[in-house]
Amino acid sequence: MKGILREEVFGTLADGRRANLYTISNGRGMEAKVTNYGGIVTSIKVPDRDGKPGEVVLGFDSLEEYLGPHPCYGATIGRFANRIGSARFVLKGKEYRLTANEGPNHLHGGRKGFDKVLWEAETILSEEDTSIRMRYLSIDGEEGYPGNLSVSVTFSVGEDDTLKVDYSATTDQSTVLNLTNHSYFNLADGGSGDILGYELQVEANFFLPINRAALPLGPIRGIAGTPFDFRKPAPIGFRIHEKDEQLLFGEGYNHTFVLLGKGQPPARAATVRDPKSGRILEVFTTEPGVQLFTANFPGDMFRGRGGGFCPSRGGFCLEAQHYPDSPNHPEYPSTVLDPGEIYRQTTVYKFSSE
Repeated sequence: MKGILREEVFGTLADGRRANLYTISNGRGMEAKVTNYGGIVTSIKVPDRDGKPGEVVLGFDSLEEYLGPHPCYGATIGRFANRIGSARFVLKGKEYRLTANEGPNHLHGGRKGFDKVLWEAETILSEEDTSIRMRYLSIDGEEGYPGNLSVSVTFSVGEDDTLKVDYSATTDQSTVLNLTNHSYFNLADGGSGDILGYELQVEANFFLPINRAALPLGPIRGIAGTPFDFRKPAPIGFRIHEKDEQLLFGEGYNHTFVLLGKGQPPARAATVRDPKSGRILEVFTTEPGVQLFTANFPGDMFRGRGGGFCPSRGGFCLEAQHYPDSPNHPEYPSTVLDPGEIYRQTTVYKFSSE
């Protein structure tokens, strides 16, 4: 069955440019909405165990709200997801200074990362897929990064209730690149309640410890005997309040897990089950890591859909990516992209119920 695609005007930016909203449905009950402002996934609706579709991501109903402050709801993050310490790195003997937008450090691409730009969008209709492909040219020097970077992100909804995100990029100068999607999932009610009772399993034996600035300390650490041991399914909130130094530094979970599988085809990274709705989310990726973030901000800090405040830990993120601060850690998998190379990444979010 070929999917269904709808395009509509989402709103107008301050400079008069128009942002659109694209709805992709597989005709079987799953629907995803994406806007070309920020490459943001604004909505995903999937059936629960009773077959009733419901919202499973945090977000807003209007472009105006996305133009205001929010914690990167659903956004495409770049050029570099997560943090780069001291907002600088050395590449091929040259130091590059980036925008410092989290104290002295650089976070999620800077003050105007890929989540705050207008992408060019095109629809792709074929017998196999119904997709939205978005393109953006990040110019040399943007937020301090070297090279003119041409980026493409394609969102596809499958008949098997999957949202697949394919990334590709090329550059005319050596640069660093680390892309991800920053969706906050709430499988029960789209963000009205917390996610602490969800059962999480992560395909990892190690994680990256962080300091108080949420930067990696360096060496990976085994998860056995720690609150980070999700090798077997366990409630997200089971150990989140333990007096563990790493949980204190992250104010909950805000850590990268070192995945067992990586490369093509995408390997399973994590599985989350909501006992209340019966919904299940499986994440597959080609990336070497996944960042677990449990929306640790106060409950009166950010508004969500319908104008209400998002409760503390009202969503969880599983951001498939390379390790944070990789340009300053040569022992980590490389995030360098050279001219003539093609950056490729695929992450798949598969939904089901039981």
